[in-house]
Amino acid sequence: MLIHAIAHIEFNAINLALDAVWRFGGMPRAYYLDWMLVAAEEAQHFRLLRDHLRSQGHDYGDFPAHQGLWTMCEKTSHDILARMALVPRTLEARGLDATPQIQAKLRQVGTPDALAAVAILDTILRDEVGHVAIGNHWYRWLCERAGHDPETHYGTLVAQYEAPRLKPPFNETARRKAGFTDNELRWLQQL
Repeated sequence: MLIHAIAHIEFNAINLALDAVWRFGGMPRAYYLDWMLVAAEEAQHFRLLRDHLRSQGHDYGDFPAHQGLWTMCEKTSHDILARMALVPRTLEARGLDATPQIQAKLRQVGTPDALAAVAILDTILRDEVGHVAIGNHWYRWLCERAGHDPETHYGTLVAQYEAPRLKPPFNETARRKAGFTDNELRWLQQL
């Protein structure tokens, strides 16, 4: 069920990246190339997880799944700045925090199947740092264009769109690689 839940997140992430391309016009060409790359990598993650599920005698769709990512996509469908703040920087960045914990639990199980899942999650974590970095880049670019301070405006968007409250522990190393500043990390710790 855990692998299915992660596969569902990756499936939604494909659609989120493609929605960011389709929905928001007037952005620089690099924006569209970035999100098409994200969609392709999310599709690879989904395939890896689905193949793993199939090796266990299950398939995608066999278990229920939540819609947290897609719900935020719908909430931010009219505002590209909010989308960049609250999907990659909030919900996808949460994966940076959760993945090492999930991997630790799978390592404790220690079966070959669990260890195979750990390896898949290594690939996903590496790529997700890049995806969150893309979200950070475009969030900051949009803030600059609109005349907003990215660090203070983020809190405004979190409150306005009722984003999920993030709880520690935070993977500060991965978040720094993805472009979070020390001030942003301190702000997260104070939540």
